[in-house]
Amino acid sequence: MASAQDIRRRIKSVKNTQQITKAMKMVAAAKLRRAQEAVTSARPFALKIREVLSRVAAASGGASHPLLEVREVKKTAYVVITADRGLCGGFNANVLRRAAGEVTDRSKSSVVGVGRKSRDFFTRRGFDIAASYVGLGENIQFSQAKEIAKFVMDKYVAGDFDEVFLVFSEFVNVLTQRPVTVKLLPVETPAEESKGPKVEYIYEPSAEAVLSELLPTYVESTVFRAMLEAKAGEQGARMTAMDSATKNAKDMINKLTLSLNRARQAAITKEISEIVGGAAALE
Repeated sequence: MASAQDIRRRIKSVKNTQQITKAMKMVAAAKLRRAQEAVTSARPFALKIREVLSRVAAASGGASHPLLEVREVKKTAYVVITADRGLCGGFNANVLRRAAGEVTDRSKSSVVGVGRKSRDFFTRRGFDIAASYVGLGENIQFSQAKEIAKFVMDKYVAGDFDEVFLVFSEFVNVLTQRPVTVKLLPVETPAEESKGPKVEYIYEPSAEAVLSELLPTYVESTVFRAMLEAKAGEQGARMTAMDSATKNAKDMINKLTLSLNRARQAAITKEISEIVGGAAALE
């Protein structure tokens, strides 16, 4: 059995850890509220622009655009969005496992790592890293998503990528983050579903010009939404993980305190036995 001094030292260490995990939980909870508000605000715009894109493409009479071009797949890119830091349970591992499962042929695949965990994971395993974006901060900006979207769009138009997929964790609630894969390029425009008469559109200056403005905005907003979803999921996972760590620390302190009491009791019993034994020897 460990000495009482060793147990006291360990209890103090666990209490210090408990204070840290409790503080991290509170910080994550505060950040989660902001991240959740950002996701809630971004979702309607992303859904509406997809709806508008669907209507415009369906009524354009087959207008062409480089981002709509479907060609033989020789190179596939995966934009994998993770956190820069750990201590958030299985959040990063679940996204990385999903992304690794999507890659069937490394020789025909490239990775765009968004987040330090994503970049490091695929670098260590020898994947082709087309680009990496790390240290994006807690408050995701649209300019950051625009930079990533521009990179993949330029690569797609140049023919370096034939398909581009987004792999990220969709925020469901504080306890649930769902890893998903979304096809980003070529842009898929589902046919407009309408029960009423088909609407005729007049394009000015042309359908191609309208799509040239609408398609990049759609790609940018999709990347932005994915980054916001991932950030909210990260904070939710970190808050849950730190709450569990705080509770585990409390349980450990209780067990160590019990062990300390037993050690003290054993020491007192030993001292009493020695006194009684000494007194008996003097008789």
